[in-house]
Amino acid sequence: MTQQVPLRQDEAIAADLDSSELEYPLDPQLIATAPAHPRDQAKMMVFHRKSSRIEHRRVADLLEYLEPSGKLIVNETRVAPLRFVARRIADGRETEGLFLGKAAEGRWLALIKGAKRFAEGDELQLCPADGAEVLESDRIKLHARREMAWEISFQSGCNPSIVWERSGRTPLPPYILQARKAEGAGRDGSGGSGESHCESVDRLEYQTVFARTSDMPSCAAPTAGLHFTPELLARIAERGIDRVAIELQVGTGTFRPIEAARLSAHPMHHEHCRISAGNLLRLSEICDDTSLVVGTTSVRLLESIPRPIPAEYLAVARERSAAGCPDDIAMDFSTNILIAPGFDFRWTNRLLTNFHLPRSTLLALVGAIVGMDQLKELYSIAQQERYRFYSFGDAMLILP
Repeated sequence: MTQQVPLRQDEAIAADLDSSELEYPLDPQLIATAPAHPRDQAKMMVFHRKSSRIEHRRVADLLEYLEPSGKLIVNETRVAPLRFVARRIADGRETEGLFLGKAAEGRWLALIKGAKRFAEGDELQLCPADGAEVLESDRIKLHARREMAWEISFQSGCNPSIVWERSGRTPLPPYILQARKAEGAGRDGSGGSGESHCESVDRLEYQTVFARTSDMPSCAAPTAGLHFTPELLARIAERGIDRVAIELQVGTGTFRPIEAARLSAHPMHHEHCRISAGNLLRLSEICDDTSLVVGTTSVRLLESIPRPIPAEYLAVARERSAAGCPDDIAMDFSTNILIAPGFDFRWTNRLLTNFHLPRSTLLALVGAIVGMDQLKELYSIAQQERYRFYSFGDAMLILP
């Protein structure tokens, strides 16, 4: 059950930035359509804030910049194959969509392309990728339209998670599918679909090594975590650097561009957050600013909670850990925090992140750490050095 965690109030409203400050031109050829292989061979721009010094390294070199006294803070959310292609049973009309979450008992919400062309009572047959068998059991029924989404139900007796694991597709961001289509990387070789070479490959590549099975799957990956490999994590562990795993369920709002003229007018999306008892205690042990936060989703969760952590939550965490249940949830809440220039960071001093979409709240968050003028310069240098952008792209390490 979601708790009423005493979220921070002082920076709930970010600086009123002109959203045009978050625009920048990008060569479409720099949009990455697949991750680096191995993942830790992605390029990594290292920016030292105090000296404004820039280095060009690889993610595999990350260990050189980690402090032994610090921790590695990661988002362990798991991406589920929530995207789908379907056809209407009545006439074969094809569409695609995205499962969003539970609406009520037995009902779910789904975004459906061309929503106005469908009607209450329509049944859609899910069509799995890679020519897999179409199963009659994997159908959904439309019940009521809610603005852009439809309230849907699955076949009686069907477990939704089993259905989308069987007939769903990896929810790759639209810009990756569009870039694949533009470069002729469609599954059929014609470039017509924008689909990946193989769904099974996408499921592996669009998932972090931190991901764990959860009852609150994400529809987007915490992309900074995509750079890690088991080998890199082993080297970090050998150095004695502890890892803290937190969970923020990444939603569709991640891709929503800022359309308002002022950032303060942007309707910020809510995201579900959880921290287990053991991880909350490890988080409470942080007494300096030497920990590395991996990704903007981790920042959003951390900066939503007070520092120090309220005593009542730590008491619950200690009780559950002492009872041999460190994986029990000790903090469960929702956040719609908006982080932009002027924000007072309490947890985040070092950040590993990707190169983000223009006019996005993620870009505003990075601008809050480095400053908007510096952000524009860094992104310009990244293009000159042919860094790859967005979810499967290269990394930026921001240090004091």
